[in-house]
Amino acid sequence: MTTSTIKLDTTAEDHHIARMAAVALGLTILENSIPSPLPGVKPGLANIVTLIVLARYGWRVAAWVTMLRVVAGSLLFGNFLAPGFFLSLSGALLSLMALALAQHLPKRWFGAVSHSIYAAFAHIAGQMLIVYLWLIPHTGIAYLIPIFATAALVFGTVNGLIAARFMDNSEEMNITNLENANESLQET
Repeated sequence: MTTSTIKLDTTAEDHHIARMAAVALGLTILENSIPSPLPGVKPGLANIVTLIVLARYGWRVAAWVTMLRVVAGSLLFGNFLAPGFFLSLSGALLSLMALALAQHLPKRWFGAVSHSIYAAFAHIAGQMLIVYLWLIPHTGIAYLIPIFATAALVFGTVNGLIAARFMDNSEEMNITNLENANESLQET
């Protein structure tokens, strides 16, 4: 009997997407270790990675990173195709749709913080929609909307500020590296 191997041709972009998804997955693991006062209220730390990827590489790469994180996270935590997976998936899909629209807003007034807030509200809307349509088809869940909206505003703002700070630091590093390279070229 002969063994067969499957060889996949991967690109540098594939490796980069995998690395970004791994960072997002690591943040998801960290987030799941933090106790939550209310079910479903989490800081969404992995969205920091999504915002940075969106700003640097575009929506398509951000969508790949997000979907890989959702699927890998559900497999890792043992809830693939369970209600938690569908809640996460619906939130991620609506967040990605919000980010797809938000990236076309003028960059002068809308940045990582506003994008993060839009994505956080879309995520909560997606989850509430699944809860209402599938899990708890009762209008009483509307009483939870102010709590989840407040959490979306707070965590969306904090995550956006963190993402903006990372993006500002990397731009400063790139400028410093370019200046150092120019000085080295001028000296020779």
